[in-house]
Amino acid sequence: MYNVTSKKAEEFISDSEIRDTMEYAASNRNNREVAKQILEKARAFKGISHREAAVLLECDQPDIIEEIYELAREIKRRFYGNRIVMFAPLYLSNYCVNGCVYCPYHAKNKTIRRKKLSQEEIRQEVIALQDMGHKRLALEAGEHPLQNPIEYILESIKTIYSIKHKNGAIRRVNINIAATTVENYRKLKEAGIGTYILFQETYNKTNYEALHPTGPKKDYAYHTEAMDRAMEGGIDDVGIGVLFGLETYKYDFIGLLMHAEHLEATFGVGPHTISVPRLCMADDIDTADFENCVPDEIFHRIVAIIRIAVPYTGMIISTRESAKSREKVLELGISQISGGSRTSVGGYVNEESEEENSSQFDLSDRRTLDEIVGWLLDLDHIPSFCTACYREGRTGDRFMSLLKNGQIANCCLPNALLTLKEYLKDYASEETRQKGEAMIKRLIPSIPNEKARANAVKYLDAIENGERDFRF
Repeated sequence: MYNVTSKKAEEFISDSEIRDTMEYAASNRNNREVAKQILEKARAFKGISHREAAVLLECDQPDIIEEIYELAREIKRRFYGNRIVMFAPLYLSNYCVNGCVYCPYHAKNKTIRRKKLSQEEIRQEVIALQDMGHKRLALEAGEHPLQNPIEYILESIKTIYSIKHKNGAIRRVNINIAATTVENYRKLKEAGIGTYILFQETYNKTNYEALHPTGPKKDYAYHTEAMDRAMEGGIDDVGIGVLFGLETYKYDFIGLLMHAEHLEATFGVGPHTISVPRLCMADDIDTADFENCVPDEIFHRIVAIIRIAVPYTGMIISTRESAKSREKVLELGISQISGGSRTSVGGYVNEESEEENSSQFDLSDRRTLDEIVGWLLDLDHIPSFCTACYREGRTGDRFMSLLKNGQIANCCLPNALLTLKEYLKDYASEETRQKGEAMIKRLIPSIPNEKARANAVKYLDAIENGERDFRF
């Protein structure tokens, strides 16, 4: 039975509710009146239910689809402006005991080169990332109780935060590691992590168990209930996602929104972020072996409708996607992207050859961080390296309340411009610097609060003269 506030995975992600929703959406796919009513409700900027979102996803009428896209653009502009937060993944170890059939880390893979970074190697990787200009990392590691215990993750976090190189510093460490206990989530919170990220992969329990035949990850309920334990452990910023292509996109789209609704109903705050990765090629993984891969047109619609359904949740796209695909979804709802990424263990210091591959997946967007920053500026997006909300305690329901009432705008725009200024001074090419300086000059007058605007000008002058790390 479906129960949005239940602590049991099979009740808050109810298979029967998902299938009933799919049937309802299919029966209303040509019902213009219902679609129009849903869109009208969405224009209140308070979101829509998983069932309403499923109807929009099912609709194939061109004018309705265009309305969906235009509303997604409007919501994106209203809550996130043209700011795009930058981050990079840092892979600590690819040792893994699981048997996930879609991931090259699976225990039976004998062709991938296994590697685990020492604390000194982590230090060198972080310096390389700092020298690019990154301020925010997402730590990644395979699940292995001996090679990658929680103590190793905690020590790595401490190492990362300790490294100051020239003007570089990592100001926020997000964590993407396997489901764990409430006690371990408390330890991660005490270590100063930002967001805890965990992808469900698929919400279809039967398919999930087939895709995870061995290892601790095969426990569907334990994995699906991880965000509840994380929040019980004090982590109020959590990030969810599915790997589109493992299951029919309609099923996982509905499950994803049901998970967001569950967190909102149970803890008073939904997910801080939603990620939308698509299955892609990797060592010993061929996408041709999977029948549910999602085409671009459907993928873009998924992004747009998620933005409409959960207007207050950040959305993340990685370098799995091509530059062309990323450009499209930026306008439809994406608010965070990775740049200059490496998905191999130790790949920022040493570019590994194919024969020495340790990557989790093949990159589609291989541009440098500076090239991506310049590209975003050309598209009139503000590349932001901001971590202020986390460090000022604006997390969980405090962040969401500021976002919902619009007050966060008094912080976000000036913080984005200040961190962009730091990047331009310390790391940018001359071409990127000129474009960025022109944007800052153009946008400073648009900071709505007069006092904030005056302080922003003062802080920008201080950055020009060598000072760093101002924030609102």
